Amino acid sequence: MTTHQAPIDSGFGATSTAAEVVAGLDLSGRVALVTGGYSGLGLEAVRALTGAGARVVVPARRREVAQEALAGIDGVTTDELDLADLDSVAAFAARRLDDGTGLDMVIDNAGIMACPFERVGPGWERQFATNHLGHFALVNRLAPRLTDDARVVSVSSRGHHFSDVVFDDLHYEHREYDKWQAYGQAKTANVLFAVGLAARGVRAFALHPGGIMTPLQRHLPREEMIALGWLTESGEPGPAASGFKTPEQGAATETWAATSPQLAGLSGVYLEDCDVAVPVDTAAAPDSRGGYGGGVMPYAIDPDAAERLWAYSAGATGVDGFPR
Repeated sequence: MTTHQAPIDSGFGATSTAAEVVAGLDLSGRVALVTGGYSGLGLEAVRALTGAGARVVVPARRREVAQEALAGIDGVTTDELDLADLDSVAAFAARRLDDGTGLDMVIDNAGIMACPFERVGPGWERQFATNHLGHFALVNRLAPRLTDDARVVSVSSRGHHFSDVVFDDLHYEHREYDKWQAYGQAKTANVLFAVGLAARGVRAFALHPGGIMTPLQRHLPREEMIALGWLTESGEPGPAASGFKTPEQGAATETWAATSPQLAGLSGVYLEDCDVAVPVDTAAAPDSRGGYGGGVMPYAIDPDAAERLWAYSAGATGVDGFPR
């Protein structure tokens, strides 16, 4: 497997949809798990995967909401899972292990963004706990059910540009909380998780889905979205939203990562717009929040940082399903 960060000219792009990237693929007999697969991008990924013949498990913190959202989609089952609660993660994983069914695709799609400061579990910052540690524990507990050619897909974000993982103060015990910095740190962890999995022989990818208006924005005040240019005063899409994707387009890269034969021989790479992204030229000037126009930050694909994060995460969650 190679981790070379260079485009492969997939033929797809920013406007491709999840249904388009699986067109012609037969996923009959394949089983996928999609966290957050009942709203936004996750729901569109589930539609595309089941449309191509896959069976999909959708765990949800609010199972009844998931069941309602997924009603009428054949091939889907739901279960209970709260990624911020490691007991819930362990219980869900135990049920999957008892079920005995192999997993061919795990899409770590669920997440939260720029929420107010909150501690969960043993005092963890909520964004890092939910977006990274919950998924780390989930995938590691499910290791015995991953098939030989299984793929694990981490839905990161271009927001990883906002912060490296600050190992000396992961949970904001000594620095002032910044919701965007915390989001960036968690999204960088998502990329490093894919790098760590690849180093352990697991097919893994991380990705930026694109800018999309979804329930992920639920923690942002209307005034902030107006200031960011995402909305106008009247509630219409603002100037900064002109390049936003539809949910169907936003789900394309994670669906492509989980299924495309074009990614054969690759693992541990970061994707965007249904292709392998290039590393960011950090000599260029970043924007006001520290982001760049595209690509992956070098610190997010650093194998040494990935190993340091893995060691911390295994110790924090008490689980390591891929010992080296």
